[in-house]
Amino acid sequence: MEAIFSAIDDIMYYPILIIVLAAAGLYFTIRTRFVQIRLLGTACKLIMEKPKGKQNVSSFQALMVSTASRVGTGNIVGVSTAICLGGPGACFWMWLMCIIGASSAFMESTLAQIFKQKGKNGESYGGPAYYIEKALKKPLIAAIFCVFLIATYAFGFNLLCSYNLQSSFQIYDFYDNTWTPVIIGGILAALTAVCVLGGGSRIVKLTEKIVPIMGIAYVLISLIIIFAHIPLIPDAFASIFRDAFDFKAIFGGLSGSCMVYGIKRGLYSNEAGVGSAPNASASADVTHPVKQGLVQTISVYIDTMILCTATALMCITSGVEANEQVSGAPYVQQAISTVFGSVGPVFVTISMALFAFTTLIGNLYYVDNALAYLNKKKLPSKKFMTVFYIICVVIIFVGALVPMNFAWTMADITMGGMTLINIPCCFILSRLVIKALKDFEKQKKEKIDPVFKGEDIGIDASELSFWK
Repeated sequence: MEAIFSAIDDIMYYPILIIVLAAAGLYFTIRTRFVQIRLLGTACKLIMEKPKGKQNVSSFQALMVSTASRVGTGNIVGVSTAICLGGPGACFWMWLMCIIGASSAFMESTLAQIFKQKGKNGESYGGPAYYIEKALKKPLIAAIFCVFLIATYAFGFNLLCSYNLQSSFQIYDFYDNTWTPVIIGGILAALTAVCVLGGGSRIVKLTEKIVPIMGIAYVLISLIIIFAHIPLIPDAFASIFRDAFDFKAIFGGLSGSCMVYGIKRGLYSNEAGVGSAPNASASADVTHPVKQGLVQTISVYIDTMILCTATALMCITSGVEANEQVSGAPYVQQAISTVFGSVGPVFVTISMALFAFTTLIGNLYYVDNALAYLNKKKLPSKKFMTVFYIICVVIIFVGALVPMNFAWTMADITMGGMTLINIPCCFILSRLVIKALKDFEKQKKEKIDPVFKGEDIGIDASELSFWK
């Protein structure tokens, strides 16, 4: 079974997804005249813009929700796996896909804002399913997208998240191949069950406060290790670029090359174009959809250019040999231990535990939105949700027991399915985003705060819940 899924995974990413992601990203970048770079300063200023109502979600809050879903074990284990299995050149392809992918993030988040829906209390919600249904008039495709989203966030990502956490314990002497994964999976599943089935709100609130602090601490510790090995930084960059442009090696075994691993793990980490972040983007209260589209490009940069790069440089400059045996958390833990000794691996384990837990809870938030869409825009019955959450908890437990390749393969396939639906839909609807961008820039030139109306870009008011 693992061999079958691996074959599907290989075909899905090469040649299909590599071509789709690269072509769409380049097209969006050219059509928007490099909006993700050209208006980066404007995007940074928009982050602190306040919503009109006190109870409404700000751009910053929506950014934090999407960033929280992006930042997780992928920033640690995903990068390590890419380097160990694909080579240091994977970092370059991560960077490249980040810059190109930021334009895809701009597209999907702007569309989510244009076609967002109004809730009972005036709040907004939406995502790819809604712009696929409202703009493309394809409710069946929207429903299929939701099925893939549920498969990705309730199954694929949760399976992998649980595996990634238990793998961080492999470096300790007490680790037992039989019982340690069972214990770790059981504890993680139990904590998640308490939170999603009721009674765990305090745990969630506590971890939501701790995780940003832990993220900053992780970057600072990465910088300490990088500066401790500062003479090796030139060699690190040289190895990244040398490996990235070793086309003979790449095309000699493309499915396992640095290029494919860089694209796979980069996509898993920043989720640009996957169709997850638009669910958070649609909740923001802004005066123009392009504002939130620009803000969401920042989230992609934070994830890849800061956190993933911190992990990559820390590992490469540490001098620890990258190979399949240390792939994943052990490679990062050994890199940190070169400076911090036995304390380093413990820090990584604690970081992984917090990142994994908040990722699991955040994943189920996205799943709730998809289930509501499939159930005529309202959550299914409490009995159904209880049974569904129990299944999700079981998957989390199983994730700690499965082999590494199987966990990564299932996450890649389900995520790839989402992307192959979302990106073509964004491509078809890109003309609306281009018009909205021109409208935004026109008003900016006139020195006024941009305000959007659907009719300004040719959308009938009856098709929109907002922007009339």
